[in-house]
Amino acid sequence: MGITYFKRYRMQIDLTDVVRRNVPPLAEGYRLVAWSEPLWAKHAEVKFLSFQYELDAHVFPCLGNRDGCRRLMQDICSRWNFVPQATWLAEHYDPHHGWQPCGTVQGIADGQECGAIQNLGVTPAHRGRGLGTRLLFEALCGFWQAGLKEAYLEVTVQNTGAVRLYERFGFRPVRTLYRVADVATVG
Repeated sequence: MGITYFKRYRMQIDLTDVVRRNVPPLAEGYRLVAWSEPLWAKHAEVKFLSFQYELDAHVFPCLGNRDGCRRLMQDICSRWNFVPQATWLAEHYDPHHGWQPCGTVQGIADGQECGAIQNLGVTPAHRGRGLGTRLLFEALCGFWQAGLKEAYLEVTVQNTGAVRLYERFGFRPVRTLYRVADVATVG
C-alpha cells in the first residue's frame, strides 16, 4: 500500500440560475423516481455499480463494495439534514425485467442555506444519455424547493467527465482540496 493524494475541487453554483433553465430532456425508456424510504437499497446498489471500478472507489473505499454503499446510503438518508427533494433514482425499462435502477443522486443541507450533492452516479451501461445532467438538475431544483440558495459538490479532478458536466452546468471551482488515501501499488 502507498499513500496517494487525490486532488479534488469543491465546486459551487447559485441555485437561482438553475431554476430558470429548461428541464433537460430524459432519453426514451428512462424515468426518474423521487425519494421514498423503501428505495434506499436501490440507491445503494446503483451507487456500488456506478463507482466500484472508478477512481472514487480508491478515494472513498466504501464506494468500492456493496456493504460500504449500503452503510453510506443508510447514513445519508438518516441524517437530520437529509434533503429528500434532492434525492432521485433513475430507472431504465428493460422488456424482460421491467424498470431497473441505473442512476442515483442524494442531497443534504449544510445548515447555511447551501445544499451538498452526494454521490451522483450512473451505471456504466447507461452513461452518455444525459442521465447525470437530468439527475443533477432535479437535485438542484430539490434544494431550491427546500429553501436553499446555493449548492456545492466535491469532485476528484482526474474525473474529467464529471468535472466537465459540472462546469457545463455552471458550477465553478471555489476551493482545491487534497484527499489522502492508501492505494495498492504494483511493485
